[in-house]
Amino acid sequence: MSLNHGGCLCGAVRYATSAKPIRVTFCYCRFCQRATGSAYMVEPIFEKTKFEITSGTPGTYTVTSEGSGKRVTINFCSTCATKLFLAFERFPGVFGIYGGTFDDPNWFERTPLMSRHIFLDSAQRGTLIPAGVGAFREHTMLNDGTPVAPMMFEQPHAIEQGPELPREELQG
Repeated sequence: MSLNHGGCLCGAVRYATSAKPIRVTFCYCRFCQRATGSAYMVEPIFEKTKFEITSGTPGTYTVTSEGSGKRVTINFCSTCATKLFLAFERFPGVFGIYGGTFDDPNWFERTPLMSRHIFLDSAQRGTLIPAGVGAFREHTMLNDGTPVAPMMFEQPHAIEQGPELPREELQG
């Protein structure tokens, strides 16, 4: 399969992926809002074996997730500070790539089967959740690994309030 390339703003750190992502996560948690400076993060998830750094060496910053208590490591360019990908203690076999760092950020699919929207309880007002995609108030699984059933909206759904939405807001 052909490689899909990406990298930082200054070009010092470059990477390539050799497969399609196993899924694409749209994350609305406060960590991702702060890390991206945006309302959410578009995060294609790749098996570590399908990702490689092709030039440069990223710096790292490790934080402990408020939700899981596990470490999350941000890999970034030490020169221009572009965040490139995340490594997860909780999910050791994958990397989450900052989707906008691909040379062509539109190359990967965002279909309802490939996508999931997580941490809707933290989503900013006015955020639009597409119809027919798996959506979750928090993560897709509990800390013990128990899966959480997704919600699906029949039509696009606008988040009406800020963090900590009332339960009735997300009934679909």
